[in-house]
Amino acid sequence: MAQTDTALKTTKKSSLSEKRKEALSAYLYISPFFILFAIFGLFPILFSFYLGFQKWNGLGEMEFVGLQNFKWVLTDGIFWTSLTNTLIMWVLGTLPQLIIGIILAYALNSALIKMKSLFRVSIFMPYVTSTVAVAIVFGIMFNNQDFGLFNVILGWFGIDTISWGTSWWGVKIAISTMVFWRWVGYNTIIYLAGLQAIPNELYEAAQIDGATVRQKIQYITIPMLRPIIILTVFTSTIGALQLFTEPLIFIGRSYREEGITVVLYLYREAFTNLSFGPASAAAIVLFIIIIIISSINVFFANRIGR
Repeated sequence: MAQTDTALKTTKKSSLSEKRKEALSAYLYISPFFILFAIFGLFPILFSFYLGFQKWNGLGEMEFVGLQNFKWVLTDGIFWTSLTNTLIMWVLGTLPQLIIGIILAYALNSALIKMKSLFRVSIFMPYVTSTVAVAIVFGIMFNNQDFGLFNVILGWFGIDTISWGTSWWGVKIAISTMVFWRWVGYNTIIYLAGLQAIPNELYEAAQIDGATVRQKIQYITIPMLRPIIILTVFTSTIGALQLFTEPLIFIGRSYREEGITVVLYLYREAFTNLSFGPASAAAIVLFIIIIIISSINVFFANRIGR
């Protein structure tokens, strides 16, 4: 009996050691991601929170100023202008792409569409295109002069030339169009993947019951796509509130109030005015705003299809 107990204990110890080796091996495999995230992701986030309470120009010594940076940001009219611009571009560029994305995905999933692979690649192509290249091309298309593409099209209908780069609404429409064109294909592919996971038996049963296309979308497609819709709403909201490259390329480093966004505002404070404290404070405020708006969006998206 003693030998049996000893053998069982030895077997348990060897199995535990094997499990520990497997766990250690698994942690070693995934450790590069966490190491890189800690260096390039977690540390900048924590350092930004620390800088939000400091006065620092990037070179000299830091000076603790408490909540002064937040007070300065929240009383700065340009910050509120940048927030207003960001929200307007979010409404103009993000909300339509989610609606159009569902419609395009439903069309691509339909049996009536031929050459589906070609259309899927074409729709997804803008997403893999360089953002800088997209901004430059759209900057030419939205040229302020009469020979700009969109001004030429407006001229066909007798509409006066619009100064896309300087007018209040012109800048926002131009940037929102870039955002819509680049991201609508990405959301379409995600919706298409969700549609393909819906059993065809549901549509066949609805067809037998005499359901129309609108009823199929309302009572089958939308409720079954609810988790995907929540995901796209969440990610699109975060991306829209962090809009940076498109306005930077389109309006340049002039930081005009017509097109400045919150991220462009904090970029200007940090790397043009060398005020890293207010820039970090603006980033923290933006972080809180993103949490609030994303929570509201997820709440309403959660009610879709109920």
